Amino acid sequence: MANAECPECAGEIKFKPNTEVGEIISCADCGTKLEVKSVNPPKVDKAPKVEEDWGE
Repeated sequence: MANAECPECAGEIKFKPNTEVGEIISCADCGTKLEVKSVNPPKVDKAPKVEEDWGE
């Protein structure tokens, strides 16, 4: 299986065999949270930041 590249540090992102689209993973090199955009071919992008709504 091919590997993706971290958009933050260009480190190699290795997918586990059960990785799914939409899954949030971390870069082993820089720790950036990444969202799996595609499994075949492997593609990741920075995960969206989750904002708190404080019950509004």
